[in-house]
Amino acid sequence: FSGADLADGSCAHPTIPGRVSPLLPANHVTMTKGTGLVHTAPAHGMEDYSVASHHQLPTDCLVDESGYFTEAAGPELKSKNVLEEGNEAVIKMLQAAGSLLKEEKYVHSYPYDWRTKRPIIIRASKQWFVNTADVKAAAQDALKKVKVIPTSAVNRMLEMLDRRTFWCISRQRCWGVP
Repeated sequence: FSGADLADGSCAHPTIPGRVSPLLPANHVTMTKGTGLVHTAPAHGMEDYSVASHHQLPTDCLVDESGYFTEAAGPELKSKNVLEEGNEAVIKMLQAAGSLLKEEKYVHSYPYDWRTKRPIIIRASKQWFVNTADVKAAAQDALKKVKVIPTSAVNRMLEMLDRRTFWCISRQRCWGVP
């Protein structure tokens, strides 16, 4: 049968008793990318976030700023590093529930931090978004007053600012990265 036959169905969560997870169609899952039924982690990736937003799913983030499972992930996972002992704990939980069909080593395509060479965990956080012409105009006016080297980059930056539909005032990133 095709994946479309499963759309709008549901399945039992493999590690949380009594929790039902919806089966949702997504354009980013294809015959060559994904396995047909894949987990959705709305707080940990743009494609998953888009699917969750479309279906009004919550964006629960079970990982803290340091890469450790939070209390909301449950007592078996709380305070475990997601990429280290957290992986082993999840595998043991799946085995105990009889939900692990196969285990093998896999090199995931995480984005990597250019300084530490360690995987970056993408996670949602609360932010303040604005969508106003006033903010856009102020940013463009401010940019026109900045001495940019090379000067040819100013027009590219002004065009980029003009195409932006949402603005996020954020202090989460380290500035000065390439």
